[in-house]
Amino acid sequence: MLIITITILLFLVFQQCNAMLHPIDFLALQAIHKSLKDLPGSNFFGSWDFTSDPCNFPGVYCANDKVITLNLGDPRAGSPGLTGRLDPSIGKLSSLAEFTVVPGRIFGSLPETLSQLKNLRFLGVSRNFISGRIPAGLGMIRKLQTLDLSYNQLSGNIPWVVGTIPTLSNVILNHNRLSGSVPVFLSQKLTRFDLKHNQLSGYLLPRSLPSSLEYLSLSWNQLTGQVDHLLSRLNRLNYLDLSSNRFTGSIPGSLFRFPLTNLQLQRNQFTGPVYPMGQVAIPIVDLSFNRFSGQISPLFSSVQVLYMNNNRFTGQVPGIMVDRLLSANIRVLYLQHNFLTGIAINPAAEIPVRCSLCLQYNCMVLPVQTPCPLKAGKQKSRPTAQCGGWKKKG
Repeated sequence: MLIITITILLFLVFQQCNAMLHPIDFLALQAIHKSLKDLPGSNFFGSWDFTSDPCNFPGVYCANDKVITLNLGDPRAGSPGLTGRLDPSIGKLSSLAEFTVVPGRIFGSLPETLSQLKNLRFLGVSRNFISGRIPAGLGMIRKLQTLDLSYNQLSGNIPWVVGTIPTLSNVILNHNRLSGSVPVFLSQKLTRFDLKHNQLSGYLLPRSLPSSLEYLSLSWNQLTGQVDHLLSRLNRLNYLDLSSNRFTGSIPGSLFRFPLTNLQLQRNQFTGPVYPMGQVAIPIVDLSFNRFSGQISPLFSSVQVLYMNNNRFTGQVPGIMVDRLLSANIRVLYLQHNFLTGIAINPAAEIPVRCSLCLQYNCMVLPVQTPCPLKAGKQKSRPTAQCGGWKKKG
């Protein structure tokens, strides 16, 4: 009987040992836990008791005896998150495929040891206080698909080697302090590319981004140069925001045929006429605060929200735009601060309540009085001297 009892106990111990986490991963999780703590109101680490199997901890998922997913922090909305630093021991989780951190107050730099995670596919450490540079070693993670380091305090260049990762589909680095130029990204699987609100500068090469892109946001940087050849290739875009940069030159007419739902080109230095290749089906188009010139194309009449103010457009406002405004198909039509000479609208016409029209500071006497944004100023029309030989039309 004693021999049978000992055999059963040994079997149970053997089974428990087989179920336990690999010692290297076990020690790595201990080090990661030691370097972090819950912010007041969070209890994420409350059940991290290392006398039990860590594969049962919240945020830890294992396969066999290795950690494959590590999600640090309570993912529920409103959770205060964690504080502390990311321990370099994370690089010892050799089978890790997904690593995320919920929004909180984690500070310090990203561990260089992340480059050891050869199986990592998803890296998401956003909305914290991570500072320092993006480790160039991330470029060695050749299976990485999503890189999300947004809303931190990262500085320095984007390492060029990151752009060579062949599997990238999402690069989200917005709201940091990144500087330097935008590297060439080679992945033909890249669909989302978001670098807005940084300090990036320099030119974008015609082939710096792949034609697979569907979402592109580079707004609020200091980027310069022409982008017409680059944009001509990105015909799968459904969202484009290049606003608040220093881009110059013209924009291709083919851009307006892309499956875009939102086009933001405002506050740049774009020039030349704007001639769409066909009726524009984009719901929201903002071309304001540039140096566009020539006449306004009637092909923009199907746009629901259209900002063309603060440019150098001339001539008459297309009649079809007036018709669509009065029928409430155009909800916003801002044409102020141009050199337009007329609009065919009855002074007694009633603009629908939910629609906005602003015409002030053009080369015409305003036929209708409509509310304009305060930034449009108080002057109703341009001084005659600025309008040259253009004939005023009411």
